Amino acid sequence: MIQAVVCDFGGVLTTPLIESFLHYQEQSGIPFQDVVAAMGRITERSGKNPLHELEKGAISEDEFLGSIEQEMGGGVSLRELHQVYFDHLQPNEPMIGFVRSLRVDRGLRSALLTNNVREWEPKWRSMLPEIDEIFEVIVDSAFVGMRKPDPAIYELTVERLGGGVRAEHCVFIDDIDVNCDAARELGMAAVQFHSAEQAIAEVEGLLERG
Repeated sequence: MIQAVVCDFGGVLTTPLIESFLHYQEQSGIPFQDVVAAMGRITERSGKNPLHELEKGAISEDEFLGSIEQEMGGGVSLRELHQVYFDHLQPNEPMIGFVRSLRVDRGLRSALLTNNVREWEPKWRSMLPEIDEIFEVIVDSAFVGMRKPDPAIYELTVERLGGGVRAEHCVFIDDIDVNCDAARELGMAAVQFHSAEQAIAEVEGLLERG
């Protein structure tokens, strides 16, 4: 029986993240693929993906941006990325309303599980003022030192839910396929988000089946 919903933030409770990055590309003139390529070269040399290190809180946002700027050379500055990203990221109201109803109206346990950036916490929280009403547990990768799809972060989320909730009692919603695959491997039901209409219908189907 489904007793809890575990939900991603960016790309599920917000507009697609790629839209914000494309706005940054248009506004800055810096091709997004060039940033990705620079991160790839850093990863190949160091054995550590700088984005993953940022999302685990192992490096600061300033260190992350500085390493990519240095890799790209030519006086490139990425310092406006944060502001442009959030200027174009909007709440996904249908999904927010649905997840809220699962918790507030239908009594499901609830947890937010997000790969995020420590310095961005005030910004993303301000997009969802009712966050502490909707979610009884919030697991932010940047504050726990691990990130999806590491099984340990899912296990931590279930542990923090407590009350006898196990992985097989949870439905997990995320827009990234590998994150959904990892949840399924732990026994969770998983819904990969493509649209609010699709995700809501799939979650409702799982709840109806028990």
